[in-house]
Amino acid sequence: VQLQASGGGLVQSGNSLRLSCVLSGGNFATYTMAWFRRTPAKEREFVGAITRSGDRTYYEDFVKGRFTISRDNTENTVSLQMNNLEFEDTALYYCAASKWVTLSGRSHQYDYWGRGTQVTVSS
Repeated sequence: VQLQASGGGLVQSGNSLRLSCVLSGGNFATYTMAWFRRTPAKEREFVGAITRSGDRTYYEDFVKGRFTISRDNTENTVSLQMNNLEFEDTALYYCAASKWVTLSGRSHQYDYWGRGTQVTVSS
């Protein structure tokens, strides 16, 4: 299984970005998908996750309703829509897949990880 994230870039504070992650080499619909990020302060921080069917999502508190995770099982893609970005959202964002959990923010429960895409928010 391989994960490839894209969509990162440089944006001004208050603007939006949409990240995407494509899973290949496996049956996408059988994986719970999640987004994590790495900042200078935190090696690995949970952002949010979505169930296999996409019927439920779970977010870390700092998201504050600004981010939305969605998935398209016909396109093997999970997306992270990020609105009202803040300087503190600057990070390397990467997606992860788990065949075993329903919905989790615990990184050790995810089996596969992508390389990440850099998001830089200017203040």
